[in-house]
Amino acid sequence: MIEMLDYPFMQRALLAALLVGIAAPAVGIYLVQRRQAIMGDGIGHVALTGVALGFLLSTNPVWMAVLVSSLGAIVMELIRWYGKARGDLALAMLFYGGMAGGVMIINLSPNGSNANLTTYLFGSITTVGDSDIVAIVCLSVFVLAVSLGLRRQLFAICQDEEFARVTGLPVRVLNLLLAVTAAVTVTVAMRVVGLLLVSALMVIPVAAAQQATRGFAATLGLSVVFGVLVTLSGTTLSYEADVPPGASIVVLAIALFAVVTALATPLARRRARSVARGEEEGTLEGGEGTVGVEATRRTTRV
Repeated sequence: MIEMLDYPFMQRALLAALLVGIAAPAVGIYLVQRRQAIMGDGIGHVALTGVALGFLLSTNPVWMAVLVSSLGAIVMELIRWYGKARGDLALAMLFYGGMAGGVMIINLSPNGSNANLTTYLFGSITTVGDSDIVAIVCLSVFVLAVSLGLRRQLFAICQDEEFARVTGLPVRVLNLLLAVTAAVTVTVAMRVVGLLLVSALMVIPVAAAQQATRGFAATLGLSVVFGVLVTLSGTTLSYEADVPPGASIVVLAIALFAVVTALATPLARRRARSVARGEEEGTLEGGEGTVGVEATRRTTRV
């Protein structure tokens, strides 16, 4: 296992996996709080058009995907604000249009092929180059700066937008910033797990952490730990067993969720029984106290 560190491509792969393992859950926790867990999947569809445009225009597909997916995320947020009854239909057209546009453009591009497109759809972490590492590092720094630096404000708008607006927070600006950050996260993770699986990495570690923790800060910290664990383990497994890294990472994430849930459920039940028992004892003690006071009163009257 140690020998894989002798290969430069594996060094780049593990570094990319580490950064994605940190960034994806750090943003995913806000999407889970807002019940928008599927948003990453939709952005991935739109980002595919950006990848194809990158090949068509002979530019870096990662940076072009950042641009296109960010624009798509902004459009999604605007549809959420103004779409009302037609919002779901408009989002569906945007998602599937992004996928269809990517396939059409890649076939028109002299520099691209279906094989190149597949590496972005399902991930190809072992083909990450130096330029990809630079892009992933820069984008990960941006994602972490927003998700951690503005965690209080983002948490507020995810919990209750109306209350956040009353307190004076720029709700619409923060919503747009969160949408763009989610789009950037998708493009960061697409070389590791692929555009079709990136939403899983943003959601499953958070869902697993929620089974074992209480409070936002603890959930955020544990979800990042879980994200790093599954990305590094999945990358190592893909090298040892010669299996696709993206699928390995997602399968390990699901397995981790199952294990954490199995361990946390009995503890949660035991904790609930303890709380209920404590409340019952407190009620009895309070009742005895009330009886004692009433008896004293009667004695005094007599």
